[in-house]
This record gives sequence, structure tokens and C-alpha cells, in this order.
Amino acid sequence: MIDLHCHILPLIDDGPNSWEMTAEMCRIAEHDGVRHIVATPHANHKYTYDRGRFESMLRTLQATCGGSLKFSLGCDFHFSYDNIEDALLYSRRYTIARSNYLLIEFNDFSLMPAIRQGIFRLVGSGIVPVVTHPERNPVLLDRPQQVLELIKYGCLIQVTAGSFTGHWGDRPQQMADWLLRNDAVHIVASDAHDTRHRPPILSAAYERVSTLTNKDLAHALFVDNPGAVVATEASFPREMPSVVSP
Repeated sequence: MIDLHCHILPLIDDGPNSWEMTAEMCRIAEHDGVRHIVATPHANHKYTYDRGRFESMLRTLQATCGGSLKFSLGCDFHFSYDNIEDALLYSRRYTIARSNYLLIEFNDFSLMPAIRQGIFRLVGSGIVPVVTHPERNPVLLDRPQQVLELIKYGCLIQVTAGSFTGHWGDRPQQMADWLLRNDAVHIVASDAHDTRHRPPILSAAYERVSTLTNKDLAHALFVDNPGAVVATEASFPREMPSVVSP
């Protein structure tokens, strides 16, 4: 499996607080069946995003892990005016593996008109926004149909693995299931931050998605689609198989 959203680099945001914890997260991920991790440090008003520094840290991590895991760099991009303006000028500063795919995180009170305008500007510049964990966003939880609108605007949707297993509560799980039934999930990732409360575990969600739908779709969401992103393909990941309703 490929984990497209993981806070694996230490001492830079609210992720692991030591290189030792990072090493343990890598062991957990590898044992769970993950073979490629995209490091996604926050890029927001609280945490400065320093691409050059993070690339150097990722090289250190890759050397430490040898060939057991592969790594790419992206970011957890806060959907703010200043960030959007900078991404329009320097998109490869933020995108995954310097591709055209950008993980974007909405705040908890964004309104759709403002979101729509920002999405149109990013898509118009050639960026493919990948909306992270909409099933955990309070605004979208109350308006799930708006996630379907985001897809029409050119976004991909990334759901958190723990949402499928109930880690984030009943409502996020119900919305994750609803998105799955409505062909509105393209990628599932861990959004891991540590070894205990938010570990880099994907296998339990993979099994549940397989049960709710089928193994072909689960493979697409956990392997094929994120694999297309880290391969820096300029097009969307392959078309998803039809979802089988549970």
C-alpha cells in the first residue's frame, strides 16, 4: 500500500516529537504492508513550510530505512488566501513529489463560494487538488453533497483510513461510507501523526473497504490511485471501478 498523507518527519509540526518516534512509525507502517510514504508536513500559519529542509530530512530518513520503504515529499496545505497565492507562483514547492497533485485541507468554517473560487484558480493553473479528510470537516459533515461538487470542479477526495474503522467517531464513519457508496473516494491515507493515537495503519481500513465494496476498488484506493500520484503522472488516477453498495 501507499500512504499519501503521513506526518512522518519529526520535530517540525504536530507529528512525531523525535527521530526515534519516526523510526517506530516507519516500522509500524512497514509491518502493516505500507511500501511508500508521502511525508506531508503542515503548511499553515502556525508551521512554516521549508521544502529544502524537509527534502534533506527525507533523504536522511531514506538512508536510515534503506530500501524497506520509499518516501516522497508533499505537504498538508492549508487552504488559505496566502497559501493559494504562493502555490500559484511556486506550485512545485508544495505538490507531492513535485507533480501537479496538491493535498489541501480546509479549515472548519470555510464557505463554499470562497472554496470554489480558490479551487478554480488552482485547477486553472494545472494543479489537481486532493481534498483531505472531508469526512472530518464540520462544515462538509453537514453538507456532504458539497464533496460531490468539489469532484465536479476537478478535485480528488482523500478519506482518512481511521474514519472507515470508527476511530474518528460515528459521523465521520457514516460519511466515509456514504462517500464510498457515491463513488466519491479516490484515495485512502492514514494522516498519521504518532505511534499510539494516530499511527500509520491502513490495513484495517483496506479490509473494511474490501468488505463494503470489493478488493479491486480497495486496491485502487490504497495502491493504484496513490501510486499514480507518486509516479508524478499529470493526469488523474485511473477511473475507479463501480462501487458495489453494501
